[in-house]
Amino acid sequence: MSQENKSYIPGKSGYSNRSIAFRVAEAYKMIRTNLLFTLANASSKIVVFSSAEPGAGKSTLCSNLAIVMAQTGAKVLLIDADMRKPVQHRNFRVSKTLGLSKILGNLNSFEECIQHDVTLNLDLIPSGSIPPNPSELLGSERMKKLLAQVEEHYDYVFIDSPPLGVVADALVIAPQSAGVVLVARQKQTIYDELEKCIDSIKQIDATMLGVVVTDVRSDTAGYMRYDNKRYYRSYNFEYGRRQKSDD
Repeated sequence: MSQENKSYIPGKSGYSNRSIAFRVAEAYKMIRTNLLFTLANASSKIVVFSSAEPGAGKSTLCSNLAIVMAQTGAKVLLIDADMRKPVQHRNFRVSKTLGLSKILGNLNSFEECIQHDVTLNLDLIPSGSIPPNPSELLGSERMKKLLAQVEEHYDYVFIDSPPLGVVADALVIAPQSAGVVLVARQKQTIYDELEKCIDSIKQIDATMLGVVVTDVRSDTAGYMRYDNKRYYRSYNFEYGRRQKSDD
């Protein structure tokens, strides 16, 4: 993915520079094609998106791919399962108050919480109010039943989950999916941390679908190791504090 991709959401916003917008949109379409081939013979059409660390661009990638997948005419559902630091409600400018946490907590129904047609052929389940026990909710029987239910009604289900290098939420969902797509950012993601995440996915016998590298500059190649502790400090702070407002 080019370095310009991080703020581009096809169908929602764009660039004044048409050549940049074209390159970015084509990059997402290329990933979509690869994903379609990968899922062609899979028993499930649920895909979990995660990353080794915060700030890698996994939420933007997840929402963008959901949009370009829906542009093929497929019926797509995007679930914001990052109930610690959700962003999909902001991407699509909807409220997060009614969402996944309310469904799993048996506080509201599926129909009360789903946002239909946030773009053509794309529905969204926001995170819901931030709960005190997100891992337990994601590992619950209600979550398994929810995934079984939505898989019957949608061609593809994309799940935006928290960074795997910070919390294990993605591993709780992965066994119910076709596999995990890891997102890494050039000059930020560290090889060792990415390898640990891949090993964790393999240890639970889940499928590793691939790695997407974001923020790639054409004049550089490969990753560079450098200290990214400040990213972990920022994300752990968000995960550790109580949310004062649910909306």
